[in-house]
Amino acid sequence: MKLLAIDCAASLCAACVYDAGAGKELGREVRDLGKGHAEHLMAVIETALQAGGIGYPDLDALTVSVGPGSFTGLRVGVSAARGLALALKIPAIGVTTLEALAAEGASAFPGRAVFAALDAGREEIHAALYDEVLAETYGPSVVTLSGATTMAVNAEAVLVGTAAPQLAEMAGRAFDTGPVAATADIATYARLASIREPGEKPKPLYLRGADAKPQAGFILPRQTPKGSKADHDPKKGDPVFGKDHGPKRKDS
Repeated sequence: MKLLAIDCAASLCAACVYDAGAGKELGREVRDLGKGHAEHLMAVIETALQAGGIGYPDLDALTVSVGPGSFTGLRVGVSAARGLALALKIPAIGVTTLEALAAEGASAFPGRAVFAALDAGREEIHAALYDEVLAETYGPSVVTLSGATTMAVNAEAVLVGTAAPQLAEMAGRAFDTGPVAATADIATYARLASIREPGEKPKPLYLRGADAKPQAGFILPRQTPKGSKADHDPKKGDPVFGKDHGPKRKDS
């Protein structure tokens, strides 16, 4: 099975082609953009396919990182994966950034529980806890920094993710630590998806609402356009647009 993996969850815009039967990566393209994933993603995918020596018709499945991560990046990646899957008539599989990071932590420290923690700002953490066989036992959820630290200590877990240094500092002790990153290597998403049965269509994992909200106080009242030939209802005094009042009477 040939699988295309896409990741736009963080600053990276990444894609790789993976051969599940051979258990190896065929080609990849990774660009550290920060922003602008929408403008670059299709070129990144094309480059990965060329590096792997295959085309779109050769793909059997797609996978995409569904977050938590950048609101805009997640929408771009998930929309592209679902659109390509629909056009190619192949399944699309979602993998969270937390489980991908946890898989890398488990690879570095086999047989250990792994606590994946991403800094969400405001002293909050996007977190998930996985046991010794990488089964999810908590989350994904938003927790306070102190709460996440308590869970990590109690589980005697390996830490992964951008919040790992914060947890160690708050706990006042050292932890075994895997990748301290916002997302995993693109091939990790491909490997996880290759051993998973397709389920629901992937959708972005938003653990907290968007920071930007409409400012209702700045909504202006509706006004009649200047120079408009609005008729007026004599009873209400309100403008009535496009109202047919019947034929006009000719003055004698």
